[in-house]
Amino acid sequence: MTEAQNIAGNRLSQLTLQQKLGFGVGLAALFALIAGAWLWSQTPDYRILYSNLSDRDGGAIIESLQQMNIPYKFAEGGGALLVASNQVHEARLKLASQGLPKGGNVGFELMENQRFGITQFAEQVNYQRALEGELARSVESIGAVAAARVHLAIPKPSVFVKEQQKPSASVVLSLQGGRILDSAQVSAIIHLISSSVPEMSAKNVTVVDQNGTLLSSDHNGNTNEGLDANQLKYVQQIEQSYIKRIEALLIPMLGQTNIRAQVSADIDFSRTEQTSESYKPNQPPNESAVRSQQVSETLNGKGLAASGVPGALTNQPPVPATAPIVATSPAVGVGPADDLNVSNLQKESTINYEVDRTIRHTVLPVGSIKRLSVAVVVNSNRKVTDAKGKTSLRPFTDDEKEQINNLVRDAVGFDQNRGDSLNVQVASFADTTETIEETPIWKQPDMIELLKELLKYGLIAAAMLFVILRVIKPAFETLLSPPSETGGFSAAAPLAEPEATYTPTAPNFEHSLQTAKQLAQQEPKIVASVIKEWVNQ
Repeated sequence: MTEAQNIAGNRLSQLTLQQKLGFGVGLAALFALIAGAWLWSQTPDYRILYSNLSDRDGGAIIESLQQMNIPYKFAEGGGALLVASNQVHEARLKLASQGLPKGGNVGFELMENQRFGITQFAEQVNYQRALEGELARSVESIGAVAAARVHLAIPKPSVFVKEQQKPSASVVLSLQGGRILDSAQVSAIIHLISSSVPEMSAKNVTVVDQNGTLLSSDHNGNTNEGLDANQLKYVQQIEQSYIKRIEALLIPMLGQTNIRAQVSADIDFSRTEQTSESYKPNQPPNESAVRSQQVSETLNGKGLAASGVPGALTNQPPVPATAPIVATSPAVGVGPADDLNVSNLQKESTINYEVDRTIRHTVLPVGSIKRLSVAVVVNSNRKVTDAKGKTSLRPFTDDEKEQINNLVRDAVGFDQNRGDSLNVQVASFADTTETIEETPIWKQPDMIELLKELLKYGLIAAAMLFVILRVIKPAFETLLSPPSETGGFSAAAPLAEPEATYTPTAPNFEHSLQTAKQLAQQEPKIVASVIKEWVNQ
């Protein structure tokens, strides 16, 4: 052992029991403080793993976390399960590989463990339960849906056509806080359910939210009066499109803050079909098509008896006529008509022309614009910079106002015959510039987190410094102080030092003894109190 160790051992052996206990308690407190500070600095930051778990899923997840040696704890009220922030994603992936959480709905895994000898009815019920659970899980995958329940009404099959019934479904949705479903999402849920069950029509699916609001009314043929959400959205898109056109033209000229535009569109959502049939008067014969033509000729008079050379030539069929149909010619072997002594000649001709008819079928588009109302306000306080760099306000001239009016008119496709209205005004804008104060650095989230960390380590350092200065240091000073003549350690704290005669740093023992004697003569009360304290110890 070294000399310092010998001196420390001798001094320690000369301590009283109370001093030894105090010294040991101080060292233990120092070590405990150091260990506590280290454990506190190593405490992980917990984050939410899952919230709003069912009892069955919560128990299964806790059991899996215990097997994976992942520490966990519950939030206040038990509404959420927390794990260390650096293990959240790893724990979710591992739990997902085990099929957790199941969400409280039983899917087709119900069909995996079928009991031997199960009846057909029980098997059908299990299949329906599994199908309902799978559909509920599919609906819950939508972001706005927190939970879902699906009820299927599947009738028994019948061989009689009149007794056959179509299946139906009911869906109850619990939406996330502050979230709603638009018409397209409700329609998607309806078609998802109807497409998953054979012979189910979309009209037989009913969707209700947690507040009891019927969401599927507009999708089952029960149309409400007025505009639906899609039509209102279409009107807003049309109006915003015209506003962007106006701003795209005027902002480069006037500036971002010097123009305000609004457009009101009157949209016709009626569905119209027209069928018209028109007839035109008959055109002249050379311009119209002949459908049929009939000509008849009748002759009455003498000399029309049969004549000619008897024999084979008479029995032969007549040769094809070469003359026009309307022309009249005497019979074969007969002379001119005058020679026939014709007393009556009658001709009839009938010509039928095609009727000029036009049939037109017109389907008018849905969502056509009936009328536009456009209002534009331009800031009259226009800042103009001259060649010298000096900024001043200059009002608009009449030509500039007319130019702005024409630009707006062309941008929206102004149609006076349609009843459009346009109003462009030049007015002074109020100064609405708001000064956004920068967030102080001590209010920023990152700085707050840094201050929390510094405060934590500062408290640890302050506690360690207090123990060292108020407990450990006095104990070591007592241990290393020079021994007094009575065999203990000198107690210099309660003694008053005379300015002239008392010197506590005297090099030899004789000088210290003389000083003590002089002090006893000059201050007997102080010496008596010191001796009394020694006796008590």
